[in-house]
Amino acid sequence: MPVTLSYPGVYIEEVPSGVRTITGVATSITAFIGRASRGAEDEPTRVQSFAEYERVFGGLWRDSSMSYAVQQFFQNGGNDALIVRVQNGGSAATLTLATGFNLVAASRGDWGEGLRARVDYETRDPADTSLFNLTIRDTGTGLTERFLNVSTDTNNARFVSDVLAQQSRLVRTSGGVPVARPADHGAPAAGVDPMLDDTASTAFNADGDDGSDITDNQISLASLEGTKKGIWALEKADIFNLLCIPPLTRAIGGDISSQTRSAAAHYCEQRRAVYVVDPLTSWTEPAHITNPGTGLDSAGWGLGRSTNAALYFPRIKLPDPLQENRLAEFAPCGAVAGVMARTDGRRGIWKAPAGNDATLNGVVELTARLTDGENGMLNPLGVNCLRAFPVTGRVVWGARTLRGADQLASEWKYLPVRRLALFIEESLFRGTQWVVFEPNDEPLWAQIRLNLGGFMHNLFRQGAFQGSSPREAYFVKCDRETTTQNDIDQGIVNIVVGFAPLKPAEFVVIKLQQIAGQIQT
Repeated sequence: MPVTLSYPGVYIEEVPSGVRTITGVATSITAFIGRASRGAEDEPTRVQSFAEYERVFGGLWRDSSMSYAVQQFFQNGGNDALIVRVQNGGSAATLTLATGFNLVAASRGDWGEGLRARVDYETRDPADTSLFNLTIRDTGTGLTERFLNVSTDTNNARFVSDVLAQQSRLVRTSGGVPVARPADHGAPAAGVDPMLDDTASTAFNADGDDGSDITDNQISLASLEGTKKGIWALEKADIFNLLCIPPLTRAIGGDISSQTRSAAAHYCEQRRAVYVVDPLTSWTEPAHITNPGTGLDSAGWGLGRSTNAALYFPRIKLPDPLQENRLAEFAPCGAVAGVMARTDGRRGIWKAPAGNDATLNGVVELTARLTDGENGMLNPLGVNCLRAFPVTGRVVWGARTLRGADQLASEWKYLPVRRLALFIEESLFRGTQWVVFEPNDEPLWAQIRLNLGGFMHNLFRQGAFQGSSPREAYFVKCDRETTTQNDIDQGIVNIVVGFAPLKPAEFVVIKLQQIAGQIQT
């Protein structure tokens, strides 16, 4: 209401329009789970380029299949990734600067052995014997951090442990901090970099360790769910759309097990995401997939026909920069996820991430060169093939979910249809939070129809649905028919949203007919 009407005149009152714009969520944020040479453990960390991945997680590493998958993701058009580093054992490098004053690398791994530390007393108050300056350099990357006027006094706002914990990417303190500050390293010789001089700085101990190869237990052990580690570390992330779990190691037989595949597919169903599934390293030809003892029906595979999973075959070959650019085999999940992200950006999530435009950048060869007949064996089973064609090169040549086997006749047969539905679900889930606790009656229902209808109409205008008119393409229903008086009494409002999805032109049939010349009758 406006102010009290006390004098004759005109009063202005602003009335809310009831329009609450629904914004579509991201479509191609890709989560990667695996081993890295450095970085935070079991914490989803967002990176938006491979250069950023190198800074935070150490770049390519021969023992990390995930590092190659991330590189291939960005190489093929990806632009947003969440990295979850998992670790199996290992230790962080340490350094004792003074009795009881211990520094430790910020994360486990050999990388910490390349750290150096320097202490000097050129502080703002030379009379304060608790103050000192601390400089840390990572000689592997050249990153240098300098912390001025840190203190050993726990009551000081610049207490060294707190400053390092909040601001340093390289080191932390270990244990308690003594009252006495560490000794001054002194000035280096003229023209000498103090961070490379053993008298002006101190190297960390050679006690860092990368640990052992990771196993499925570091990724999908059931007990990790309660502690939000492994796959469930993604509970700390707001949203992700695609999930990639590369093989545990690059060796033949280093695949993740059915335990991890099943957990990943189930978790993606909960989070409205799609799991990009890699083939087994032992699958070198189509017969290995169709064979009941080794293929999709085998006990070793163990992954059900999930609507939120898509399998790609075969593996890919790319030059390995760490092996003199000789060709090496890799799992395809990172490259395929990059193609999906590229297609989303150029055409929209409703476009199948397959076809002549879905080229696999950087891929030189495929481990199996499939024929049309072999492709025809796998496609009806819901296996998406990677093909090599003259001129076009290596492309993604399939767009089905694992539920896309012909025999299942699923409405979620096609990947773009499933991903579009997940996109709409997540967008409407987030865009209708304002409805909670609103008065459940006609004015609210009208607002809901207005806001959701505006969102769906915008998708229709972008070409996301079938139909030449909005009536043919989608509907939003929220009224007395969907929400009865009994629903109202229980605090429930029911909204029904329907859409006519675009299906990919998977089979193109051209019919030719020879016509006879004109015959006079």
